[in-house]
Amino acid sequence: MGKDQLQGALDLLILKMLARGPLHGYGLAQRIQQASDEALRVEEGSLYPALHRMEQLEWISADWKPTENGRRAKYYKLTLDGRKQLAREMENWSRVAGAVAKILRYA
Repeated sequence: MGKDQLQGALDLLILKMLARGPLHGYGLAQRIQQASDEALRVEEGSLYPALHRMEQLEWISADWKPTENGRRAKYYKLTLDGRKQLAREMENWSRVAGAVAKILRYA
């Protein structure tokens, strides 16, 4: 898998989690890890640059709010453009996963 596919997979995970509601970065990483039964771990060095890029692309927006423990954190939420991008990313991922499944059956 090339860098574009890996970035696309991370984008898909982030957009899908934000489709369920706003989250701060740490909560987003935790949600991905929990939803994957601990199989996927998104490191800060990948997560925050991806969030910043998606914010620049206007797929997500962000607001500073207090967390459950009273500290301030940047909460990210999906925009309309982000919902459209999520649909594109899901379609692309299905296509890639289908191609990989064909190869696995062939080999």
